[in-house]
Amino acid sequence: MTAEHRLQFSSLEQVQAHLRTNAFQMVDLKFSDLWGRWHHVSIPAYEFGEHTLRDGIGFDGSSVGLKSVKAGDMVLLPDLATAFVDPFWDVATLSLICSAYEADTKKPFARDPRNIALRAEQVMRERGVADESRWGPEYEFYVFDEVAFENEINRASYRVDSREAVWRSATGGHGHLIPLHGGYHALPPKDQLYNLRSEMVMHLAAMGVEVKYHHHEVGGPGQCEIETPMMALVRSGDVTQMVKYVAKMTAHRHGQTATFMPKPLYGEAGSGMHFHQHLFRKGANVFYAADGYGRLSRTALHYIGGILEHGPALLALTNPSTNSYRRLVPGFEAPVNAFYSLGNRSAAIRVPKYADQPDTARFEFRPPDATCNVYLALAAQLLAGLDGIAREIDPQASGFGPIDANIFTWTEE
Repeated sequence: MTAEHRLQFSSLEQVQAHLRTNAFQMVDLKFSDLWGRWHHVSIPAYEFGEHTLRDGIGFDGSSVGLKSVKAGDMVLLPDLATAFVDPFWDVATLSLICSAYEADTKKPFARDPRNIALRAEQVMRERGVADESRWGPEYEFYVFDEVAFENEINRASYRVDSREAVWRSATGGHGHLIPLHGGYHALPPKDQLYNLRSEMVMHLAAMGVEVKYHHHEVGGPGQCEIETPMMALVRSGDVTQMVKYVAKMTAHRHGQTATFMPKPLYGEAGSGMHFHQHLFRKGANVFYAADGYGRLSRTALHYIGGILEHGPALLALTNPSTNSYRRLVPGFEAPVNAFYSLGNRSAAIRVPKYADQPDTARFEFRPPDATCNVYLALAAQLLAGLDGIAREIDPQASGFGPIDANIFTWTEE
C-alpha cells in the first residue's frame, strides 16, 4: 500500500471484510495519554465486532493521567478512518487510533487530548473564520548507536554515542565524521543514516502517510529530519504519533535509538517541531493576500498577533519539558524572542519566502518541540490564533515586529 491508498474505513463491515481478506490476526488500539505518549491494547481480530464500536474497550484512565483513581474507568473507541497496517509485529496486525470516552454514557471524554483537538477545529468552524485548518509539523530527531545512563543515590551519569560524531576521530574507524553543527544535508559517506531514514519513510508510506522528504539535519552526531505535507489538524496529530512511533521502532530494529528530546547534546543543535499552518474557507487560503507582507492577509497577521500575545501561556503546552528550554537559547537557530519575520530563522514566527502562492501562503511557529502533547499543541495554537482574529490583534502595533534581521548579531542592549 502507498500513501495514496490510505485506509479510511467508514463502517464496521468494511473493517471486518478487510481483516478477513488480508488474514489479520490482531487489531491494535492506540491512544494518547495526557502527556502525548502513545499506549496500546490489542485484541484478536475475531473479537473486533459491533460491541467494540458500541461498548468500547475498557481501560484505567487514572494510569494515563486522564482521571483520578476513584473514577478511573473509561473506554476506548476507535476512529475507523485511522486504520493502518503496523509493520513491526510478527503477526499480521491492523492498528486503529482511538479517543477516550466516558465508560457509562459513552460520550467523548472532554479532556481527552484528541477530543480537544476535534473541538478546537469545531470552534473555528462555528466562528465562520474557516472550515479547514492545515498543518505541517517538521520532525527533527537524533539517532544514537548507544545510550547509557544511571541515576543512583550516590552517582548520576549519561553517555550517548554516534558513528557519525567527530568525537570518534581518535578511536579509529571509517573516518568520515561530521563536525559539530556540520550535518545539514550531509552527503554519504558522512551521512550514515540515509538508509535508516529511507526505511522509515517506506514504512510511513505503507501506513498511508505521505512524506515530502528526509535529510540529515545540522547536528553532526546523528540528527535527522522527516517532513510531511500540509494536512488537516487531527490528521496531523495522528501522523505525528505515527512518525515518532516509526522512527523509534525502525531504529530499535537496527540496535539504535531515535530520540525526539529537544536538547540531548550540550553545545550541539537541538531538535524542534516547527508547525507550518494556514486556514482555508471554501477551498480558498484565508491567509493569502497578494499585496500583504510575505503575501499574508490581515487575517493571517491578526492570527500571528494572537499566537505571539499568548506566547508565554502557549509554550506551557508546546514546550512542556525542562529540556525544552535547554534548546531555546541563542546561537542554534532556535527562537528566543517573540517576533515575526520573513524568512528569518531567529524569529519565533517565520514566513517562508517560498510559500508565496494563493494555495501555499502560510507561516511556521518555530518554538515547539516533540515533548509536547501534539493534540494539545495543535489546539492551543489554533485557539490562540482565533483569539487574535476575534480581537484583531495587530502584531506590529503590539511590538512583535516584523524584524527582518538576525537578532543574534545584536548587542545585548
